[in-house]
Amino acid sequence: MGTKLSVSLEGALSPETAPRTDRPPTFDPQAGFERPRKERVMKATWEEMEQFRLKPGQRDYCAHHLIDLMKCQTKNAPFAGHACDDQRGAWDKCEYEDHLMRIKEYERER
Repeated sequence: MGTKLSVSLEGALSPETAPRTDRPPTFDPQAGFERPRKERVMKATWEEMEQFRLKPGQRDYCAHHLIDLMKCQTKNAPFAGHACDDQRGAWDKCEYEDHLMRIKEYERER
């Protein structure tokens, strides 16, 4: 939440230096790396995301972890609290790493 607010404020206060988040990057994503970075691919299909009724904000590179968590919760209901800790941890870690990557890409563009 704080990052989104600071990005919004920076875009309003100094639009000439704030990168556009609604457009593709303007710099080569491989610049500065010794080896080429792997391209990120979605592991969950659109059909799976529709089947589990994921919201638009949940349809990211971590959707496959969220689907695993939802399957576990359905299987272990109503006592899914501790039974699905591994899946919850994997999803949380993936979301955290995805957030860090987006912040780094924003700063790289800036």
